[in-house]
Amino acid sequence: MGDYPAQAVENGYLTRKVCEGEIMEEPKKQKITLTGLRKLFQLYSYIKPYKYEYALGLLFLLGSSVASLAFPKLLGQLVDLGDQGKLAQEIDRIALVLVIVLIVQSVCSYFRIYLFVHVAEKTLADLRQSTFNHLIRLPMKFFQHRRVGELNSRISSDITLLQDALTTTLAEFLRQLIIIVGGVSLLMVTSIKLTLFMLAIVPVIMILVVFFGRYIRKLSKQAQSQVADSNTIVEETLQGIQSVKAFTNEFFEMARYRTKTIEIAHTGIKNGKLRGAFSSLTILGIFGSMVAVIWKGAALLAAGELATGELFSFVIYSMFIGGTIGGMADVFARVQKFIGATEDLLEIFNEPVEQVAEIPKLQPDQILHGAIRFNNVSFHYPSRTEMNVLSEVNVNISPDTLVALVGPSGAGKSTFVSLLLRLFDPVSGQILFDEKDNQNIPVSVLRSQMAIVPQDIFLFGGSIRENIAYGKPGSTDELILDAARKANAWEFINQFPEGLETLVGERGTQLSGGQRQRIAIARAVLKNPKILILDEATSSLDSESERLVQDALENLMKGRTSIVIAHRLSTIRQADHILVLDNGRIVEQGTHEQLRMVEDGIYRNLSELQFAG
Repeated sequence: MGDYPAQAVENGYLTRKVCEGEIMEEPKKQKITLTGLRKLFQLYSYIKPYKYEYALGLLFLLGSSVASLAFPKLLGQLVDLGDQGKLAQEIDRIALVLVIVLIVQSVCSYFRIYLFVHVAEKTLADLRQSTFNHLIRLPMKFFQHRRVGELNSRISSDITLLQDALTTTLAEFLRQLIIIVGGVSLLMVTSIKLTLFMLAIVPVIMILVVFFGRYIRKLSKQAQSQVADSNTIVEETLQGIQSVKAFTNEFFEMARYRTKTIEIAHTGIKNGKLRGAFSSLTILGIFGSMVAVIWKGAALLAAGELATGELFSFVIYSMFIGGTIGGMADVFARVQKFIGATEDLLEIFNEPVEQVAEIPKLQPDQILHGAIRFNNVSFHYPSRTEMNVLSEVNVNISPDTLVALVGPSGAGKSTFVSLLLRLFDPVSGQILFDEKDNQNIPVSVLRSQMAIVPQDIFLFGGSIRENIAYGKPGSTDELILDAARKANAWEFINQFPEGLETLVGERGTQLSGGQRQRIAIARAVLKNPKILILDEATSSLDSESERLVQDALENLMKGRTSIVIAHRLSTIRQADHILVLDNGRIVEQGTHEQLRMVEDGIYRNLSELQFAG
């Protein structure tokens, strides 16, 4: 399938194989903006089905935070009672209240964490399903510009970041907000003078948060991008492990992965240095401010403007608030990551999908009879708009006929097939099935009546049964066995100790080329299509395998419209019609005998070269 070498058509879908050396786009720098926050909160729509559990979690969060705020106040009262020589009964009462507050805080914390995790896990399951369902319905033009590793990172790493954000980050942010606002309010009630003195120190800490947060954000995004790149290397290498070993490139791949992991380590070390410096300066700022507050409080205490218990409460509240402000930096960095992951996901969700749908049963008016007509069709790929792959193609294909596509590499044969399957739509012109414009036929209805047996077979890593049944999921064992027999596959399947349950290995590497071809033919037989597309399935097989595969193909083509991409002309001598493509145009057409008579024709030249050989 030569027009896009890194792709192979299979069962009406195009399976993308990543070209080595392609570079992923650098992620954009993310800032906390109103637009970013708006996009972030779009994802909270997934929480809607679990809004009551989430609301209850927020209620427990509020209870836990209020209990935290009550604790220093009660401790201050306890100190005051002791300082004033009050009765043991009153001291015991405050102590009992403190124990109750601790129990309430513990219970609230437990249910807060449980409910948030419960909601987050269910929400993320829905989000993962939505992302995968959306990805799989995207058109082929989307996958031309994306790497498999990058998309895998979106559905795994990015959603893992969202898990953290939906549980701990949001809860932590709300808790810190309540503690800062509530703590400052209580401090104002205790002593306005001391509160204003403490608040004069806060801007210094906030400047540190903003300054370091900017660089921490940048390095976090860089590390995220590098991890995605390293995942891509692993995925591509393991997918192409046979080629890696055949070319003895194990050490090349090791070096490639080592380089990337060293980059990740260096970025992590830089990030660690910044976080360490930030933490040190924050601790210095917090404890320095505590010394200043106690110094000022001691002066007020000496002047009789402040009680001992109030100073005690004030110091604890100050520690709470200072620690909370210091912790805001980490929340800030996590929100940055969250916004970045959200924008990457929403980018995918903003891509328009194909209108695919489940088809329980075809209606009589949806059944194809096999007639195909290309009416002045031209096409270029979205990434190469300046170069037409097909130009003004006009073809009439009758039902139940065998039509062969012939021509040099890059002539447009694979593109012709892709347009039939509606993996892409023509730039101009029409493709008609039974004189119905393909744009008016639901894409799932169209593809459900077509099947393809490519030259480069893609098998899933499961069993032979699963790979054959992929042609028509839910088929009975009887239908699967019948398809295997018709494809001349049962003879070798039956020789395996595990029969249909034999695992084929990654991409079918445990089977020979001829066996893989026959599994693919069995899959197509099971689908029972009206239109069959064949990429030359026997060109790389030995004589015995070729005979078995060719027999299976001849059985499969009976009673169907068959489109064959021919590399070896000996296999298409009996074709009802041969189309010769060159530079995206049909330059010759007719039967084998007719085209052999064309003086200086492309088909005649190709034929003479092959048969002479």
